[in-house]
Amino acid sequence: MNHEILEKNVGLMILFIIIAISFGTLVELVPLMIERQTNEPAEGLEPIAALPLEGRDIYIREGCNNCHSQMVRTLRSDVERFGHYSTANELVYNHPHLWGSKRTGPDLARVGGRYSDDWHRLHFYNPRDVVPESNMPAYPWLFERELSGEHTAAKMEALRAVGVPYTDEDIATAAEKVAGKTEIDALIAYIQQLGLLYPRS
Repeated sequence: MNHEILEKNVGLMILFIIIAISFGTLVELVPLMIERQTNEPAEGLEPIAALPLEGRDIYIREGCNNCHSQMVRTLRSDVERFGHYSTANELVYNHPHLWGSKRTGPDLARVGGRYSDDWHRLHFYNPRDVVPESNMPAYPWLFERELSGEHTAAKMEALRAVGVPYTDEDIATAAEKVAGKTEIDALIAYIQQLGLLYPRS
């Protein structure tokens, strides 16, 4: 086809752009949708428990994923700094995914168990008490707000509808596992379970 005809006809150009994008999307996405390693959970992977699930929502609400990624790339520098690279099958129960791309703060994909709960409490209350050069904001209100667990079971039911294998018992006991805990308890529980399938060396 003569390029001049294509370049001067806006309707035809739009049609070919749509065809090219559609073809590219199919080539990229269809294999991922049918590959076992991207759809079947990694060995030992469990759905996130009730308290960390509430912590995850607090993590999203407070915008933590705006500054912290949760995806260790396969680059040598990433693996040496953060630990084992992220794999699709360890993330199959994540809805939504919190991979992120901005690293104002360090990647958190493998941070679980790296620091004690007390360290995290100090860090969230005033980050500069433990990391003097930190530009992370403080989150003192998380220490004051108490969770009721009123909606935790409903969140688990919604996640079960998209394939997360919560049991009836998980859902029935969700509220009691959350009620009376503070938001900081939930957030630390979430942080502490990140990346435990591949512990840092």
